[in-house]
Amino acid sequence: MASYAAWTAVKAGVGAAMNLTVVDKVPADMLHMVDVHWYQFPPMNPLWHAMLGWAIFFLCLISLIGNGMVINIFTSTKTLKTPSNLLVVNLAFSDFLMMFTMGPPMVMNCYYETWVFGPFACEVYAMCGSLFGCVSIWTMTMIAFDRYNVIVNGISA
Repeated sequence: MASYAAWTAVKAGVGAAMNLTVVDKVPADMLHMVDVHWYQFPPMNPLWHAMLGWAIFFLCLISLIGNGMVINIFTSTKTLKTPSNLLVVNLAFSDFLMMFTMGPPMVMNCYYETWVFGPFACEVYAMCGSLFGCVSIWTMTMIAFDRYNVIVNGISA
C-alpha cells in the first residue's frame, strides 16, 4: 500500500499532503537528476500508471513483432534487397531496438510508479532513447531524400 500513500494523501487533502509532487516518488539517489520544473505537478493517480503500463506493454509487443517481421522479410527475400529498401530495414531495426530498450523498463516503472533501476541505468535509458530516436529521424530523412530523388530524376536515380 505504500505506493498509494502519496495519491491517497493528496485526494484526502490532509494537512501538508497537498504539497506532494511527482518528485516525492523519486528515489533519493536520483533527486539531483530531476529538474525543478517537475516539482509543480502532483503525483499521478495509480490507475493511470496501470493503464499506461498495459498500453505500453501491448504497443511494445506489436512494435517488436512488426519490426521483427519487416527485418526478417526484407533481409531474407532476394528481390527486396535493394538500396532503397535498406533504408526501410534500417528504420525497422532502429525502431525495434528503441522498443526493445525503452518498453520493458517503462512497463516496470509503471508497475512501481517510479524509476527503479538507479541513476546509471537512467542515463543509459536516456542515451538509448536519444540514439535510436535520432537514427530513426535521420533514416526517415534519407528515405524522403531517396523518394525525392526518384521523383525528380526518375527510376534510374
